[in-house]
Amino acid sequence: MRDRAVLAAFLLPAVAGMTLLVLLPALVALAFSFSAWDGLSAPDWRGLATFRDVLADPYFRIAARNSLVFVLLAVPLRLLGALVLALLYRGRHTGGDACRTAAFLPTVVPDAAYALTWLFLLNPLHGPVNIALRALGLPAPAWLAHGDTALLSIVIMSLFQVGEGMVVLLAGLATIPTDQYRAAAIDGAGRWQSFRWITLPMLAPWLVLLSLRDLILSAQSTFVPAYLMTGGGPYYATLFVPLHMYQEAFGSFRFGHAAAVMVLLLMAVAILLVFLAKAVRRPALEDDAA
Repeated sequence: MRDRAVLAAFLLPAVAGMTLLVLLPALVALAFSFSAWDGLSAPDWRGLATFRDVLADPYFRIAARNSLVFVLLAVPLRLLGALVLALLYRGRHTGGDACRTAAFLPTVVPDAAYALTWLFLLNPLHGPVNIALRALGLPAPAWLAHGDTALLSIVIMSLFQVGEGMVVLLAGLATIPTDQYRAAAIDGAGRWQSFRWITLPMLAPWLVLLSLRDLILSAQSTFVPAYLMTGGGPYYATLFVPLHMYQEAFGSFRFGHAAAVMVLLLMAVAILLVFLAKAVRRPALEDDAA
């Protein structure tokens, strides 16, 4: 009972904060999603007509398509990047702590500062990225000025913020008994065989956890870079659902419309989570959970 009381005391601030800052506003937004409201006059109840208007909105369709493309590109690449870094920096070796710190550092940079840093890096004329490409004799595109590369630029940005995933996978690698690798080596297994038949299966729960986490974060993390770097352009190439929601609420004062967009976004994320959980579920994981 004492341990439970201590646990409850530690969880109480987080639960209170989530309730006041996330759950209650979400419930209020859910109520407004069935109405038309401009923030000044009284809400006008419209029922499901608000959602029909959202689904018929061509800008919402563009934002939904861009968000889906971003998630499909960013989530697997971020997961792969975190896994590669964790395998490189596992164990103790010279410079390992400095390398892990460098890999983790972009994760703790504030989103606005991170976006402005990349805005400088991707400057088509004076940015370090294009200067390096021109020095190597490679094409130097106008990253954020063309629709073909603007969304890809934001995907590339997200790949450098995999420090948390790396730390999680380092913890997962630390739980794998070294005896299994020794036994596999005695049986003649090489590095690839050990990775394929020992490391990957043992890391499966951690990889599933990171996949679900990145899916949730990727659905909403596009707001700051799109807002500060491109404004949703060029030609709506980086108009994502969070930015569209913001523009509808605080640009057009269509709070009911924006609330309906939020509800649809949450539903889409929930569907993707269920699909991903079923796709990666393994009998071994279910036995371990049991």
